[in-house]
Amino acid sequence: MAEIKPFKAWRYNEALTRKIDTLTSPLFDVVSDKQRKALFQNPLNSIHLSVPQGPNAATKAALLLEKWKTTKTLVQDKLPALYVYYQYFKLAGSTKDFCRKGFICHIRTYDWEENVIMRHESTIPKAVNDRIELLDKTELHVSPTHGLYTDPDFELEKYMDDAMLSPLYESEDYQGVRDVLAIIHDAAIIKKFVHAMQSKKIILADGHHRYEGSLFYKHAQQQKNANHTGNEGYNFHLMYLTNTEADDLRILPTHRLIHNLKNFDEDRFVANLHQDFDVKEIEDADTLNEIILGKKWAFGLLLKDRTLKIKLKSEAFPKLKWNFPERIKELDLTVLHYFIIEKLLGIPGKDQRKSENISFDRSFSDCLAKVIRQEVQMAIITQDISIEDVKRVCASGYTMPQKSTYFYPKVVCGLLFSSIREDEFAIPDYAPDFK
Repeated sequence: MAEIKPFKAWRYNEALTRKIDTLTSPLFDVVSDKQRKALFQNPLNSIHLSVPQGPNAATKAALLLEKWKTTKTLVQDKLPALYVYYQYFKLAGSTKDFCRKGFICHIRTYDWEENVIMRHESTIPKAVNDRIELLDKTELHVSPTHGLYTDPDFELEKYMDDAMLSPLYESEDYQGVRDVLAIIHDAAIIKKFVHAMQSKKIILADGHHRYEGSLFYKHAQQQKNANHTGNEGYNFHLMYLTNTEADDLRILPTHRLIHNLKNFDEDRFVANLHQDFDVKEIEDADTLNEIILGKKWAFGLLLKDRTLKIKLKSEAFPKLKWNFPERIKELDLTVLHYFIIEKLLGIPGKDQRKSENISFDRSFSDCLAKVIRQEVQMAIITQDISIEDVKRVCASGYTMPQKSTYFYPKVVCGLLFSSIREDEFAIPDYAPDFK
């Protein structure tokens, strides 16, 4: 099944890591324009590598990377290792202290049809292309994607806990999350991780665009290399792996924003809703996300002139004509994308991935503010998704609509980087055998 490897991370030098929180940044697909502008003011922040700006952005990132290596801004670890990464956080409305435990490694970049790494949602093509270009120019994985394995016995957590007794550094990130990084050099323990993963399939939780970029890059390099062996750096990807059975795995809802639809008529839209939905007007828009909680096929609609709770009529469900297995059809988000976005708003399912009329926001308050300011025509408020739903989708071989899940907290960029340049990727001869 899944083949993983330790690696020699590139990390900010010791003097800089004393202020590591000034160097980390959000992932490329969640960083806001305001955050990006502020982070770019620091010439050493990791955002210069992860979300480079301007013309020839990827080339500029590659030149900056070489400069940082030369000036020892970044230093490569001497020995291959696994990197333990804990994220401590709280959730609104809960008094519990959460800690998501996992480790960062290199993992073989498997094609989807190999059924080792399984995706659960669709991607947006432009975002994939950006990641391909950046990987091609830098030969660097700037941030790990997030993968899930299942181990009800929690075999590896005790070794991760031991590593955390001597952390490398810790910081508080933009989410208010405490990020702590530790390291495992012990070859015997690394072997336990390698062997444990050999029996696992991996669900790709977060980072579909970066993983697809790695897949494309791997195939391109294979075609160029007449002596391809399968062990070159371009065959591997950087991943943060966490256990699906832990109680600290959280998936938050991602709401849909609709904007710039030509000839959109709110009154006509609401009138048409009644064909398939039970519709109830809500007086207090602030409570909409709470009102729909726990109700199957229920959504909130924030519109310019009204706030609605809608729930699909059971007799309407058989009208769903998409050719999906029943377990995929029954998902709230499938219902949303078919009955609301395709049927009522007129954006066919095949065009929704690339549509300029759909965007995403996980913040309910942001959605409400954008509707009030009339920056969008509508916000469709969704509920969170269970890990069991994610597992069922992966097992089916199908995918959810894009941006179906928001695994929280997000991994941050800047704690470490991994090179797939051959002279930096290769495990040195003096290192032990980890197989």
